[in-house]
Amino acid sequence: MKRILMSILLLFVLILSACGSDESSSDINTIVFADAGWDSIRIHNHIAQTIVEEGLGYDTDVTAGSTAATYQGLRKGDIQVYMEIWTDNLIEIYEESIEAGDVVKVSTNFDDNDQGLYVPTYVIEGDPERGIEPKAPDLKRVEDLKKYPEVFEDPEDPGRGRIINGPSGWSVQKTISEKIKTYDLDETMNDFVPGSDSAAVADLVSAYDDGKGWVGYYWSPTWVTAKYDLTLLEEDLYDEEVWNENKSTEFPPNDVVVGVNKDLPAQAPDVVEFLEKYETSSELTEAALKYMQDEDVSAEEAAEWWMKEYEDVWTKWVSTEVAEKVQEALN
Repeated sequence: MKRILMSILLLFVLILSACGSDESSSDINTIVFADAGWDSIRIHNHIAQTIVEEGLGYDTDVTAGSTAATYQGLRKGDIQVYMEIWTDNLIEIYEESIEAGDVVKVSTNFDDNDQGLYVPTYVIEGDPERGIEPKAPDLKRVEDLKKYPEVFEDPEDPGRGRIINGPSGWSVQKTISEKIKTYDLDETMNDFVPGSDSAAVADLVSAYDDGKGWVGYYWSPTWVTAKYDLTLLEEDLYDEEVWNENKSTEFPPNDVVVGVNKDLPAQAPDVVEFLEKYETSSELTEAALKYMQDEDVSAEEAAEWWMKEYEDVWTKWVSTEVAEKVQEALN
């Protein structure tokens, strides 16, 4: 009888332990967002964090790091939410993580973005107000750049032009380098890799203020493309086979999606329900980015300005009750 009672007691303890472990695996108090290092993801993070904290009652945190490191954190569950997954820039690891079930795509944040090689529009059209004559009036396509090394002269290598690539360590850097070789731009121009995004922007702003020629990789939505009059140089329409062969087309369509770790739907279904409705656009994103730059404020302050300015957008993502809680916290 004693053995039977001990067995029953042990079984009861095991059942309680199992129940306890199930609850702990599904409970979550702090939801961690990924900060991969650019301003727009920080703005979208703060918009979502404000709603999650003030409207839904969770604590939030942010983990900063490179795209590769933060995406790995999302897969492992160290990070729960990624507000800007640029899917084509992470195509292999993204598709692998979706197929493996480690990451769940919950919505498309925006899909009207661009990326490629930009020049200031005055390089092509001039700017009468600033007394700038067109420097390369026939420049339309990326391959045309090789005819204008003097317009984009490398200050460290007179006689040759300079193309500003994506920052060191970014996956797009290899793509731009391949384009440069495919279009034979390396015959007259140098492939310059800046150490950071801020270094590339500083170089552009300096050239723009002086009315000089500049060409380099950039993307939208950013405060740079919102503030400065830039022209994206043309390429052939995207063709997957050609792209895979030598990158001699425009960039492939690049949905920027919101992804969550596989456990979040069970841990915080109300958060996932909100994120499933999260949708903006390049124009809406650039509005916050431009405000951030013009007013010299942080991404968090720009996000709060945006939420007050565009209540009609974000209030559609949540219930009236949640919206009222968030509005009260913002005011």
